[in-house]
Amino acid sequence: MFRFWIACKKELLILWNDKTGLALMFLMPVLLVFVITIIQDSAFQIVNENKISIIISNRDQGEEGKRLISMLEDSRFFTITENDDLDSESIKKEMNDGNQITGLIIPTDFSEKLILKSQMVGDIMLEELEIKEQTNTTSDLQMPALQFYHDPVLQENFNSSIVNVINAFVKSIEGDLLIKEISAQLELKEAPKRLEKALASNQVTIQQFAATLSENEIIPNSTQHNVPAWTIFAIFFMVIPMGNNIVKEKLNGSFMRLKTMPTNFALVLWAKLFVYLLAVVLQVFIIFALAKLTFPSIGLPELILPSNLLACLVVVVMTGLAAISFSAAVGTAAKTQEQANGFGAVAIVIFAAIGGVLVPSFVMPEYMQIISHGSPLYWCLEAFYTLFLRGGDWQVLGPDLLGLAIFCLVCFVVTYWQLKKSRII
Repeated sequence: MFRFWIACKKELLILWNDKTGLALMFLMPVLLVFVITIIQDSAFQIVNENKISIIISNRDQGEEGKRLISMLEDSRFFTITENDDLDSESIKKEMNDGNQITGLIIPTDFSEKLILKSQMVGDIMLEELEIKEQTNTTSDLQMPALQFYHDPVLQENFNSSIVNVINAFVKSIEGDLLIKEISAQLELKEAPKRLEKALASNQVTIQQFAATLSENEIIPNSTQHNVPAWTIFAIFFMVIPMGNNIVKEKLNGSFMRLKTMPTNFALVLWAKLFVYLLAVVLQVFIIFALAKLTFPSIGLPELILPSNLLACLVVVVMTGLAAISFSAAVGTAAKTQEQANGFGAVAIVIFAAIGGVLVPSFVMPEYMQIISHGSPLYWCLEAFYTLFLRGGDWQVLGPDLLGLAIFCLVCFVVTYWQLKKSRII
C-alpha cells in the first residue's frame, strides 16, 4: 500500500507540472459549460418568452388583415414591426441587414377573398340543409397567399412552428366570418355574439407534465440539460493530457525503467488511473458547484442536483473510468503524441455526435440510434439525464452503468494487449 501511495504521489507531481493538461481538465471545461449553457438558455428564452421579431407589410384594404396583426400581437409570440410600404425585396434586405428574422406580407385581397369564401361555404351549408334553394354555387375560389419570409439561418422546424401559428389565426378568422355569414343569411341578430361567447368560454386547457420517475416534478431547463452533457464531453477530453503522458513515458523509456524496479508495474498503472479518477471527481465537483452557485447571479436557471447523491457519485465515477480507460487505450496504442492528440480529439467529437451530446439521439435515423449505443457518451448522458431530468433510481440506471462497464472492460483489454505486445508487461 505504501508503494501505491508513492506511485500516486509521483503521478500527482507529473500532472501538476503539466500546466496545459491542467488547463484542459479544469479551466476549459468550466468555460465550455458556461458558454454553451448561456447560448442554449438564450435559445430557450426565444421560444418560451415569445420574442420572435417579425416585420409585417399589410397591403390588405379590409379589416381582416388588421385583425390578423392584432391576433399575432395579442399572442405575445411576436415582436411586431409594421411597415406597409415594404415589398418582398425590402423585407429580404431587412433580414440580410440583421434587423429582423421573419417577415410577412398580407396581400391586398386578403379580406375580400376570406369574405367570399365564408359566403360560398355558408351558401353550400344552407343548401345542403335545404334551408336555401340550390344554386350553381362553386367551390372553385382562388384564395390569396400570405408571403412568409425567414432568415435562412433559422431551422426548418422553427419556421414550421411560426407558420402553424399564423395559419391557426387565419383559420380562426375564417371560422368567425363563417358564423357571421350564416347568422346574417338566417337573420339571427344575437347568434354571432352568443356563439362567440360560447366558443371563448369553457375552452379545453392543456396541462404540461414532465414524465419523471420520481414524485417530485423536475422542470427541464437549459441548465439541467447542458451542464451534465457538456461536463461529460469535457471529462472525455482527458484523452489529450493522459494520452500524451502515456506516450511520453513510453518514448523516454520510463515504462522500461519501471520494469527494472522492485515493484509491480500494474501498481504504477493503477496509481495513474487512481490519480486521474480523483481529478475527474474534482472536475465534476467544481463545475457543478459553480453552476449551482453562480448561474442564478448571471440570469441562468440554478442547477438542481439529484436527490440520490450516491447514485450521482457512482455515475461520475463510472464516467471517469470510461474516460480514463479510453485514454489509456489511446495512449498505449499511439506511437507519437501527435497520433494520440489527433485520434483522441476526433474520436471524442465523433462519440459526442453519435452519443446525443451535439444532437439528441431521438431525432437521428433509426440506424444511427442503434450505432449510438456504441458511444460511451451515450451511456454517460443517459445516466446523468436519468438522475437530473427523470428522477430515476438504481433500477433505471442499471442498463446505463452496464453499458459503461462493458466499454471500460473493452478498453482495459485493449490497453493490456498493447502493453503485452510492446513487452512492457
